Amino acid sequence: MKKAKKTGKKRKRKTMGKTKQNKKFKFLDITTSDVAFAAYGKSLNKVFANAALAMFEVIVNTGHVKPAREKKIEIRGHDLKSLLFNWLSELIFLSGSQNMVFSKFKVKIDEGALVLNAVVAGEEMDAKKHELRTEVKAVTYHLMMVKKVGDVWRAQVILDI
Repeated sequence: MKKAKKTGKKRKRKTMGKTKQNKKFKFLDITTSDVAFAAYGKSLNKVFANAALAMFEVIVNTGHVKPAREKKIEIRGHDLKSLLFNWLSELIFLSGSQNMVFSKFKVKIDEGALVLNAVVAGEEMDAKKHELRTEVKAVTYHLMMVKKVGDVWRAQVILDI
């Protein structure tokens, strides 16, 4: 990621989408040593998928990642925050242990049982093909939230890089 110029002005972050109702995610300037983002979705499933997309956008240009291989994932949590934390943590683990990056996320959440089932698609990481960015070490609970605001779900996440 580009470093901000030392002008005293805050760096503008990339925002996906055109309006608050249809954007997928935006990066937030709330931390100096980590990366923060807010993900959005019309449903809980979509906000979790968009949170995964935002996290992988930190790691690699997801526009260059073909959905060539699929992986099935099942995650459990004791509340929505732990479910989001466990989901993103599992994706970091899969990415690192299998040398893969992902760009497509089909998520189905049973909100009553707090179980997430997903199919993620991507391909093996290739430095020659993909625009590699920043390694994500971990997801944090710091300032994490998952809530519905009006008719839009919003998740906020800080990643340790």
